[in-house]
Amino acid sequence: MPNYKHGGNITAFAKEIGADVSEVIDLSSNINFLKPHINIDFNSLDIAPYPNYDKLEHAIAHLYQVKQTELELFNGATTAIYTLFRELNLNHATLYSPCYLEYKKAAHTHNYSIEFIDRFEHIEQEVRENSFVIFVNPSTPDGKFYDIEKLMKKWIEKKCTILIDESFLDFTPFESAIKYLKSYNKLYILKSMTKFYSSAGIRVGALLSNEKNIKAIKEKEPLWKISEFDSQYLQAALKDKTFVKKAKAVNKENRALLNELLENSTLVEKVYPSTANYILIKLKTIKAEELQKRLIPYKIMIRDCFNFDGLDNTYVRVAVKDKHSIERLREALISP
Repeated sequence: MPNYKHGGNITAFAKEIGADVSEVIDLSSNINFLKPHINIDFNSLDIAPYPNYDKLEHAIAHLYQVKQTELELFNGATTAIYTLFRELNLNHATLYSPCYLEYKKAAHTHNYSIEFIDRFEHIEQEVRENSFVIFVNPSTPDGKFYDIEKLMKKWIEKKCTILIDESFLDFTPFESAIKYLKSYNKLYILKSMTKFYSSAGIRVGALLSNEKNIKAIKEKEPLWKISEFDSQYLQAALKDKTFVKKAKAVNKENRALLNELLENSTLVEKVYPSTANYILIKLKTIKAEELQKRLIPYKIMIRDCFNFDGLDNTYVRVAVKDKHSIERLREALISP
C-alpha cells in the first residue's frame, strides 16, 4: 500500500514520547504560527438556520479579485482536489513532483494513470496531450516559487486541463496565476484558506475558475459543505487588516533565521531555497528518523519526507515557527 502519511499529527507524537500536546514544538506542520485577531463571540452565533455563504464568498472573491461566480467553496482544499479529479473524469494526470501526497492518492482513487515529472531535474519535460496537469506553486515540500509562464504556454499548446495549487502563495510577494483565467478555459486555481490564516481545523478551501466551469461543479455539489462556525471564523480573520502584512514580514524574518541555522548545521548537506513558511533540507550524516529521535528530548517534531516522490529518508521539512522554537532547534542540533 502507498504511504500517504502527512506531518502535523501532534497528538500521536505527544503520546508516543510521553509529553503533553502543549509541550510539543511542531515543526512538521506548515500552518502559520501567527494568528489573526478574531473579534467574534461564538456563543452568540445563531446556528439554527442552514448556513448562507454569500458573505464569505464575497470576502474571498474580494481578497483574490475574482467574481463570486468564479469560485466554489469546499470543506478544505483537499476535498476540492478529490472533487476535481472526480468531476473532470479524465484518465491521465501529470504531477510535478515532489508535491502534496493527496494528489497521487486522488489520482489513484479515481483511476487516473500518472506521469511524474521531477521538478528539480526535468521540469522542461514534455507533457502528454489532454493530461490533467498538477503544479503546486510555491511547491511542497521545498517552498520554491516558479515563474510558470513558459510552462503555461506548453500546457495550453497540449490542450491540458491545469490545476495550479496556490495554498502557500499568501506567504509570498509573488503574483497569482489568476491572471490566466480569462485567457484559458481549462484552468483551475486552488486556494487553501487556512494555511496562512492559521486555522486548518476549520476546513475552508476555494477553487477558482471561469464561471462555466464553476457552475458545472456547483451543480453536482451539496448545498451545505461548510459550517457556520467555519464561515464566521474565516470572515472574522479576513477582517484583520494588519494581519497579512505582519504575518508575511515575521515569517520572512524567521525563515531567514531558520535558514541560517540549517545552513550552518554539520548535519545538513543541502538547504533548499524557500519562499513559503517551511524549508526542505537534505541530511548529510544521519537519516530523518535518526534526527527525529535526537529531537525527542527537546519535544520537537519534524516532517520526514521519505514518502514524497523523488525523495528518500535523508530529506526533512522544517516549518517556520516563532523564535523560541527556532532557538530550541538550535540547541538540539548542536547537542552532542
